[in-house]
Amino acid sequence: MRRIRSRLPGRSSAVAVAVGAVLGLVTVPSAVPSPRTTPAAATADNTATVFYYTKTKNWERYNLHYAPDGGSWTAVPGVAMETACTDWVKKTVTLGTAEGLRAAFNNGSGTWDNNSGKDYSLGTGNITVKDGVIAHSDPCAGEEPDPTPGDGNRATVYYSTRTLGWTTANIHYQPAGGSWTTVPGVGMRAACAGWWKTDIDLGTADSMKAAFNNGNGVWDNNKGADYSLPAGITTVFDNTVTEDADDPCADEVPDTRAPTVPAGVTARADGVSVVLTWEPSTDDTGVTRYQVTRTGGTGGDVVTDVGSTVFSEANLEERTTYTYTVRAMDAAGNVSAASAAATATTGTKPPAPAAGKPLGTDPRKDPIYFVLTARFTDGDSSNNRGGSQHERSGNAAHDDPMFRGDFKGLVNKLDYIKGLGFSAVWITPVVLNRSDYDHHGYHGYDFYKVDPRLESAGASYQDLINAAHAKGMKIYQDVVYNHSSRWGAKGLFTPTVYGVRDSQWSWYYDEKQPGFEYDGLTVDPKSGKSYYNGDLWSTAEPSGNTCVNWGTPTGGRSPEGYTIYNCQWPGPTSGMFPQALYHNCWIGNWEGEDSRSCWLHEDLADFNTENAQVQNYLIGAYNKYIDMGVDGFRVDTAVHIPRTTWNRRFLPAIQERVTQQHGAEAARNFFVFGEVAAFVNDKWNRGSVNHSAQFYTWKERGEYSADDEKAALEMYDYEQQQGTGNQPTSTNAFLDGNTYHAPDRSRFSGMNVIDMRMHMNFGDASNAFHNGKDSDDSYHDATYNVVYVDSHDYGPNKSSERYTGGTDAWAENMSLMWTFRGIPTLFYGSEIEFQKGQKIDCGPSCPLATTGRAYYGDHVAGTVTSSDFSQVDSATGAVATTLQQPLVKHVQRLNQIRRAVPALQTGQYSTAGISGDMAFKRRYTAGGTDSFALVTVSGGATFTGVPNGTYRDAVTGDMRTVSDGTLSVGAPGKGNLRVYVLNGTGKIGTDGPYLK
Repeated sequence: MRRIRSRLPGRSSAVAVAVGAVLGLVTVPSAVPSPRTTPAAATADNTATVFYYTKTKNWERYNLHYAPDGGSWTAVPGVAMETACTDWVKKTVTLGTAEGLRAAFNNGSGTWDNNSGKDYSLGTGNITVKDGVIAHSDPCAGEEPDPTPGDGNRATVYYSTRTLGWTTANIHYQPAGGSWTTVPGVGMRAACAGWWKTDIDLGTADSMKAAFNNGNGVWDNNKGADYSLPAGITTVFDNTVTEDADDPCADEVPDTRAPTVPAGVTARADGVSVVLTWEPSTDDTGVTRYQVTRTGGTGGDVVTDVGSTVFSEANLEERTTYTYTVRAMDAAGNVSAASAAATATTGTKPPAPAAGKPLGTDPRKDPIYFVLTARFTDGDSSNNRGGSQHERSGNAAHDDPMFRGDFKGLVNKLDYIKGLGFSAVWITPVVLNRSDYDHHGYHGYDFYKVDPRLESAGASYQDLINAAHAKGMKIYQDVVYNHSSRWGAKGLFTPTVYGVRDSQWSWYYDEKQPGFEYDGLTVDPKSGKSYYNGDLWSTAEPSGNTCVNWGTPTGGRSPEGYTIYNCQWPGPTSGMFPQALYHNCWIGNWEGEDSRSCWLHEDLADFNTENAQVQNYLIGAYNKYIDMGVDGFRVDTAVHIPRTTWNRRFLPAIQERVTQQHGAEAARNFFVFGEVAAFVNDKWNRGSVNHSAQFYTWKERGEYSADDEKAALEMYDYEQQQGTGNQPTSTNAFLDGNTYHAPDRSRFSGMNVIDMRMHMNFGDASNAFHNGKDSDDSYHDATYNVVYVDSHDYGPNKSSERYTGGTDAWAENMSLMWTFRGIPTLFYGSEIEFQKGQKIDCGPSCPLATTGRAYYGDHVAGTVTSSDFSQVDSATGAVATTLQQPLVKHVQRLNQIRRAVPALQTGQYSTAGISGDMAFKRRYTAGGTDSFALVTVSGGATFTGVPNGTYRDAVTGDMRTVSDGTLSVGAPGKGNLRVYVLNGTGKIGTDGPYLK
């Protein structure tokens, strides 16, 4: 038995989780206790009835191979399953005292579905496994013959999940005058595409209350009100109930057409890992998933369902040839024929990297410190590089190479950041860049390779992630999906340009080095400079050239007076880039459709992100960093990619990969926040919803073409016509009076955003506060907004300088950011007003030392140790002086207070019943936590209609007893604040220059 088991697919205990659970709990019916989160006491007769979906497998036989928790596996191939109802088989197994089981399925002939090698982790009761998704339901409910007419009042309920993405649906109901069903209720049966149906005998009742769920804790309870449904035929669609309705499936022609066969299937092996990609299939109603079958090795065939056109697996057998085929599936369960086979042969297993796993906690608990890694602090001078602009920029005169900081320096100073109180670090892009001035990381060239100018022996990117996690700190990686460097993207497309090493241009074009591959680090021994373009230029016209007038003079001259030639530099209109992979135009209107489909700048070659090959390249690349254990992605230039592409391709791929590698809880808290640059002071960006930050936090609400490029245009036109007055709204950020309510997560896209409106208005904290809250109903959940004053790009009001409002204003801004909704974020050095008033970025036209991107390491030289957040144990040298600065003391205590008061981290807020400028109340209630706080920043305030009780100020320790619902607070002074916490512990931390 052991010999046989060793050849079977993997048997880990990882849990496969439904899409709904990844999205998180939406809301639980108010009339019903929350579903159990801990098992009930085990009994000796625990059973599990496992239902398995057959339509997309089409096996001749189905076996359940399982092991009760703590018990042994059944003999291979397991126990035979029996027909349950159309498209389903089932098996009821006795578990004894076990509270669940591990399981895999097979056809008895060596083909397995083992949840991508992790097995399925199942509980007790009715459980469905459908295309890799687990839910709690009976999919055959309602298929019994209808009771004899006259037995009681009948209700036929149709429920639509077209906008929810659920793979199963339950109705949880209470007949008028009766009792609620047991959670999760009664399974509904599929009626037609996007609709579920059930028939309910109401007895003598003529109506019922109802709520719906996906069997995995995601609920639709009509926004907390539950649904009231009468006898007869009723439909429920997007919170709208229609009584005496027509059968929504009556006129629908059954979908029997299968998707087209996946084409272009390619497999690439790297060590004992394989990456499989293919072109998307088409279908009359839309492709929902793909089914990958792998053959080869000693474990038999394995079938895996995936949601994107990229599939990868690791830890395969060494020196083994694997064959893959792909089938496409639609929502009706139609399955295409198998694709042409693709093969890949593995090599040897590389040394195992140190384990990396995201911390997986609520991102709202973690204030963010943002660094440009190459400019923060230098731990290894051997990887410093100046680049081709070292002298011209003036950096050489300052002995300040653009690539100076590195991961080793950052690892060495994690205690400095922790001592400030920050538990998340946002770092600029880590992929190999290729530009003549690329220290910032936004000119990606090899997206699958970490830039060697950032790594050192013992201080790789993986080492940084692990070191941060060991200190309880998260790493948020800046990622770019919109564009590559002007030199393209290695592994996707790299252009060849005209070049000549004549008396004018020999300084610019590196000598040819046969077999050399650019790495950003290697230096030409002749010139002493890093190679830049030696492998990319050609004097002779290359075969397949598409650039017109190759190598002929343009008639123009460079600033030095040198002859400029056609095809000398890549550009969108040069003809060098294939239209399938790159857009071939310049942006003409920054609030027009072309802003999403043209180049931003000559150094930023704009990907055609609606192309499957581009999507596969990017998804595969960023899967690598997810696997390393990063805790989230900051998404650069998110507004320049259509929302449909984010919602269809990139965001689901992120969720799928994190779930696959690290589990559902990590996926739910993997923090994605996008830069949707809207440099205006109004709620909507010049009236264009498609170019406004909050727009990207929502799922689609229309149905568009299966073709991504067409869908992008259709969505753009549809939403522009809907306008700003007909966009989704949310109460997720707001208290209901003084009451916290469970947020509705059902329409969340998966992307949170940087709060551009607050950023633009932070010239004055009061303006930022009032402008921010004015927009909050249009975000999916503004409590996840990332809030900062300035950054590596701009200061408030699109200023090109680092914030220079003064220390008092900085303190006031920080006091607001650390207590108001959202996640406070600080650009490196702001804690000492580093480079205030200096131009943030002037490119190579001035030295970095005179800009907002100056080298910061001099201020943190020395040693520092921190055993806890906001707690510095020891410091020597320059860093000890830095840590004594007034804003350092201020931010340390703000982090202490915020960390101790849950309402300030994850709470909803309200300004109702409050007089005062920057004054608000916040509350968070969950499990055994109930945190309620009254906050005023700088000015005085009166809070009315608040709960009676004892309040203690977290700043001063002042205690107030409220008996009439009113609490008045005097003005604490600019930059100071008061945080009166109901049943609070009192003063947190020690007085500082502002908090006192």
